[in-house]
Order: sequence, then C-alpha cells, then structure tokens
Amino acid sequence: MTTGIDFRPARVDGGEGGALVQAMRDEIAAIYDGQALDGPEMPKAGPAELSPPGGAFIVGWRDGEPICCGGIKRLPDGACEIKKMFVTPATRGQGVARALLAALEDLAREVGYTVVRLDTGPRQPHAQRLYESEGYAPIANFNANPVASFFGEKAL
Repeated sequence: MTTGIDFRPARVDGGEGGALVQAMRDEIAAIYDGQALDGPEMPKAGPAELSPPGGAFIVGWRDGEPICCGGIKRLPDGACEIKKMFVTPATRGQGVARALLAALEDLAREVGYTVVRLDTGPRQPHAQRLYESEGYAPIANFNANPVASFFGEKAL
C-alpha cells in the first residue's frame, strides 16, 4: 500500500518536517528513557547536516498528510548517512518505511553518493530487520552513536 506517497524536500527544523522530527524524538526518548538525546556525544543531524550541498531532508505525503520523513548527511569519508528516518504510527505496517528508505537511497544517488550507512538501536529490532532485508550489511560502529547497536552499510 505504498503507492501514492509523494516525497518532497522539507526542512528538518520547521513546518511538517520539524513536526515529524519532534514526534520521532519524543518516541525515541520514550524507548530509550534516560538517554541524553541532545547530548554532545550524539551524532549531529540538524539543518547544517541535512541541507545541500552534502545533505538533504524529505517528507513523504499521502492523501494530503505528512506520514514520514528522513534525511541524508555527508560523512567525512565521502559516504552518506541516513538520519531522522521516521514513519507515523498510524501508517506503520503498510510498507511506508521501505518506500521511504528507497526514496532516501535515490536521493543519495542524486546527490552523488555511492555508499550509504545507517544505524539503529537495540529496542528497534523491526528497523534492523528492514535494513538487513534491503541489503545493509553489518559494519563497525562508524558514528559513535551511544544509542545504536546495529550499524549498516550498502553500496548504491
């Protein structure tokens, strides 16, 4: 049921993109209670990282409603990282996350990346299963994210 998703450029810090990112942050804070999500040890993924030329951020719309978001950011070695990937609870289990991941990979290719990386935490096994099913191979910790337990990489 992923047809009908329209992915559009957006801001990570305002509008519908900002609202989705806040919902994601609230959910992550509940899942990982006690973790300092805004601490200095956390990987950065704000407007500076998720904007051109090396980054981008998109929101997926269906039936006039924003239902998902995600972005890419440049890594020091020339690869990119998928960040802020979020699907609204009401649209989960409908293939939206898989469509969003594909859209982010397409966006990474458009920007010129040939390798994409991502991570997820131990309390999000569904995310790890999605990433592995889409060809992300486990790699070493590349971004020092203290919340993550799975780090994956895929050649585009």
